[in-house]
Amino acid sequence: MNEPLPTPALFLYHVERHFAQGQQRIDILRSADLAVWPGQSVALIAPSGTGKSTLLQIAGLLEKPNAGEVYIAGRQTAAMDDAGRTALRRSDIGFVYQFHHLLPELTAIENVMMPQLIAGLDRAEARSRATELLGFLGLEHRLTHRPAELSGGEQQRVAIARAVANAPRVLLADEPTGNLDPKTSSHVFETLSALVSASKLAAIVATHNMELAGRMDRRVTLSDGKVTELA
Repeated sequence: MNEPLPTPALFLYHVERHFAQGQQRIDILRSADLAVWPGQSVALIAPSGTGKSTLLQIAGLLEKPNAGEVYIAGRQTAAMDDAGRTALRRSDIGFVYQFHHLLPELTAIENVMMPQLIAGLDRAEARSRATELLGFLGLEHRLTHRPAELSGGEQQRVAIARAVANAPRVLLADEPTGNLDPKTSSHVFETLSALVSASKLAAIVATHNMELAGRMDRRVTLSDGKVTELA
């Protein structure tokens, strides 16, 4: 008997998004499809203005499509109310941005503990999880340092740890190494890739860095509002 196919952690099905500009309709996504499986990293490569940010916003349940469906681990989300979408986003989706947005008054470990405490985790468990994640990312010697005391690469690794602190199924990253020098970018990317594999995350990383994109499992682009696989 054949084994059943695994369920994608993230599945965009016939997603459409358009905006009105005066009397004109601007189509951003046109029946876009994309499936990402646990442990898989996908590079999203496309010029500015083609809909990368819109796709990430919809995949992250921050924006609703005009048509189509977004499945998170097989769960339909289009009909969910705002409270349901927010709850699912908090539990199942992590975000990493070009700017780390760490809380400056908190230490590295406190920044990573924060989303866990908001989710209701016990402080001791949150500290243990944060310590483990920061250690995995090579920051075990920086736990009590505040963001201003960390390098740009260290700050971004703390942001990555914070994004996955609640063990999400999906990780969405928008130019996560865009503000870093090439050497630091490579190091941050390596730790991000290792974390995706070890945690069985499904990751979409929007990037203009073709060298880094080449190290990912898949590469896709947006063409005429559709997701297209690249070689």
